[in-house]
Amino acid sequence: MTTAAGGLDPERLAGLVGALCSGGDQERLREVVLVSSGAIAAGLAPLGLARRPRDLATQQAAASVGQGRLMHAYTEEFGRHGRTVGQVLLTVDDVTRRAHYRNAHRTLRKLLDMRAVPIINENDTVATEEIRFGDNDRLAALVAALVQADLLVLLSDVDALYTGHPSQPGSRKVDEVTDFAQLAEVSVGGVGSAGVGTGGMVTKVEAARIATDAGIPVVLTAAPLAAAALSGEPVGTLFHAAGVRATARLHWLAHATTARGRLHLDAGAVTAVVDRRASLLPAGITRVDGAFTAGDPVDLIDIAGRAVARGLVNYDALELPSLLGRSTGELAATLGPAYEREVIHRDDLVLL
Repeated sequence: MTTAAGGLDPERLAGLVGALCSGGDQERLREVVLVSSGAIAAGLAPLGLARRPRDLATQQAAASVGQGRLMHAYTEEFGRHGRTVGQVLLTVDDVTRRAHYRNAHRTLRKLLDMRAVPIINENDTVATEEIRFGDNDRLAALVAALVQADLLVLLSDVDALYTGHPSQPGSRKVDEVTDFAQLAEVSVGGVGSAGVGTGGMVTKVEAARIATDAGIPVVLTAAPLAAAALSGEPVGTLFHAAGVRATARLHWLAHATTARGRLHLDAGAVTAVVDRRASLLPAGITRVDGAFTAGDPVDLIDIAGRAVARGLVNYDALELPSLLGRSTGELAATLGPAYEREVIHRDDLVLL
């Protein structure tokens, strides 16, 4: 929704909002969540910046100025269609811990129940890591899983996925993707937005993979075709949903988190976790790596050094070494009933 030089593009923004509100009375029954970039770009001109900054502090400053301008523009444009919008700024930490995840889901659900349009962006102004290439594509897929969406539409500056750059002779449009293995011959590097944005075709394909893994079909197309995509017309590239819809929280755990540590398991524990989907107990852990606290995501490592699962740990890293190899019954008898709990409960485990 920004120009190549930075700043908001009122015409493009109006076109997108019009597409989202194109269904008349029926549109009011449609629940729409919009994941929008543009906060940093919208803050460039007011701060006298000629181009997107590279350092994190200046990116955060630009986002701080631009976020208000972006939301004001959306509020005005959706208001012309009689729709109310709500701003939701998310970070990864907001949705990886159980209580925070439930709060994010509850907020979005309430906004939708009240017929508002949640407008979501990553909370760039307080990000503790570099604002990564393509975060909003990934964020859109994760939000789609969070709200259990029926469809995810990813918008680009090209009308579909192609086997090569659309300008190259012999490049063919990919109409449907039923298995990501069929994309082995597709070259997506360098295709898509650049300049003030952070997206690109690589990140959109990865976002489609995340969403379809959650049981959500994805349409990838150009912004002018958004209304057609939402109406079910055969535009862009359709990525078919794969498998059974996972629970949103575990999907976030698998795709939205970064492990804060590693727990090395013996063969018996690997079998219990992977094959029997059992909880992880102290007896099956052979080594602990990393500095984490209770509630953090950690990877479970098999004897070959591969990460086989990720889970939310119930102990601090400093507590675990003295517990390794011991049964929960023994720990409860010697240290008290509080130590009879699992290291990771099976409801907080996802296989990788």
